[in-house]
Amino acid sequence: MDLRQELNKAEGFKNLGLLAKQVVEGFIAGMHKSPFHGFSSEFAEHKIYNRGESTRHIDWKLYAKTDKLYTKRYDDETNLRCHIIVDNSSSMHYPEMTNFSIGSLNKIAFTALAAAALMQMLKRQRDAVGLSIYSDKYDFYAQEKGSERHHQMLLNQLSDVVVSKPLNKQTETYTYLHEIAEKIHRRSMIFLFTDMFQTKTDDVKLFEALRHLKYNKHEVILFHVFDKQREYTFDFDNTPKRFIDVETGEYINLYADTIKENYNKKVAGYFSALKLKCAQYKIKYVEADINDSFNHILTTYMVERQKFA
Repeated sequence: MDLRQELNKAEGFKNLGLLAKQVVEGFIAGMHKSPFHGFSSEFAEHKIYNRGESTRHIDWKLYAKTDKLYTKRYDDETNLRCHIIVDNSSSMHYPEMTNFSIGSLNKIAFTALAAAALMQMLKRQRDAVGLSIYSDKYDFYAQEKGSERHHQMLLNQLSDVVVSKPLNKQTETYTYLHEIAEKIHRRSMIFLFTDMFQTKTDDVKLFEALRHLKYNKHEVILFHVFDKQREYTFDFDNTPKRFIDVETGEYINLYADTIKENYNKKVAGYFSALKLKCAQYKIKYVEADINDSFNHILTTYMVERQKFA
């Protein structure tokens, strides 16, 4: 990647907060087509009514417009606490970005913008947000706060992660999930962004760590970040290529078509096993294809937030 391409990428993510705001505003503008119709105009001031709550604060005017029950929120209410966890291993920087554009993000750039959009949603709700970033070490930790200064600090960290280029950084996700779990004491909603590549295929240890995160009644949402076109369907033309493991440097030379069928079966089986295991441990599993929009990420947040409240 030449200097101009590096500068383009850096400039694009200097405005991460603005990009996230645009993503959220586009999502809210489309909410009238979704089950959240009528919620967007009062987004920061209402929450959905749960059966059994007092009817004292129901907004009957909003009910007349939307035919849904919402209660008014007040500044002294206990707001949501959220912690976002980002995998920054070398594999998350695949594929290499030759130019910056929303339609051609790599896994770490997609994650950073998705996390920033979630932070924007939380900011609108006056909720507290924290951030953890890990690779082959625990790179960054900030506890949950709701101030503007804190929000800007987290955006800067996410921007720096995108423009960095970690070489041969492996990770064992479960190691850092245990460390993070020890730091989060108050009940929180936890979002984990990872491509699920590890140096050891040890599902037992990974799900032990995820169960640790669920301690103290935390809600855990796993966003499985991947490039569906390349990493799932293995959509490469049938010319000789060298496939390099960006975390270890190991490589193999082959024609894509010679392994595509077996590759597809193995990957589909792995994804299926992950989903079943997450369901078993009551962890919300969400596929996050970097070629897709951010609406699925934000819709997941909206649904899980209503259940969490």
